[in-house]
Amino acid sequence: MIDHTLSNPDLLRGTLRHRVPLSRYTSWRVGGPAERFYEPADLDDLCAFLRQLPAEEPVLFLGLGSNLLVRDGGVRGTVVFLHGLLSELRVAARGDFPEWCAHLQADEAVVYAEAGVSSPKLARFVSAEGMEGAEFLAGIPGTVGGALAMNAGCHGHETWGAVLQVLTVDRSGHLHTRPHEAYDIGYRHVRFVAGDEEWFIAAWFHFRCNPNADAREAARAETRRLLDRRAETQPLNLPNAGSVFRNPDGDYAARLIETCGLKAVRLGDAQVSEKHANFIVNLGKARAADIESLIVQVQEVVKAQTGIELQREVRIVGEAV
Repeated sequence: MIDHTLSNPDLLRGTLRHRVPLSRYTSWRVGGPAERFYEPADLDDLCAFLRQLPAEEPVLFLGLGSNLLVRDGGVRGTVVFLHGLLSELRVAARGDFPEWCAHLQADEAVVYAEAGVSSPKLARFVSAEGMEGAEFLAGIPGTVGGALAMNAGCHGHETWGAVLQVLTVDRSGHLHTRPHEAYDIGYRHVRFVAGDEEWFIAAWFHFRCNPNADAREAARAETRRLLDRRAETQPLNLPNAGSVFRNPDGDYAARLIETCGLKAVRLGDAQVSEKHANFIVNLGKARAADIESLIVQVQEVVKAQTGIELQREVRIVGEAV
């Protein structure tokens, strides 16, 4: 492994590749190549890798790529691919962190989930362990890391409503435990108050313990219902990135888009989904440019017809061709 960006690559155990097409790693199945693409062997290797990068090197962390549009020209710098790496999921001991006591009720338990765990898997785990409060996560595509980064939510609940504290890594490869209060949290918004660049590695969540078998089965049934509802209402058979736009106050982006006659509108092989108007699907050969242009077109039409300016929920990165 030889690369001019690394000070001592022989000490690393992960895999470094160059010019890797990111269309293979994003749920829209579009996007140009990553200049450098690193798959860490484990968390220690990830920290060692970050310590070797120059301070000016752009870094993009990538999990399932389910809320991301990578432009056709690709991404400069280094993409760190974490899917399949940070996968630990367990019930944590309350006594491990005495400072939690002030935040926990007597009937609550703590779950530790690393950033690579999928949100639906976390929902199923929590209900299987006899707890409730994570059912909504079954309807969120992507990983815990992505859900933390954007405060993902649905059905009236948000990820950070259950967060006690998080584990992060900074540009220097140092790990930090940060309390909930270290972040400015809003609708689809999370900002580290100190302002330094850090990435989520894991989180400790608190959920209510169900007192009886009927309540536990109700939580499991609700998780299954939300998974079934997602399959029924979302175009899961076609590449997509989940909800493209945030819901405006008091309304729904999908309703506005459909009201404006934009359902099934197509640009190249990018199409506003016929099943759910807040989804844009790749019919097979879409380019990132097609998807981005369709996003802009939807915003312009909705603004012209309703006066409402839709805000993107998906993140757009990279260079145009």
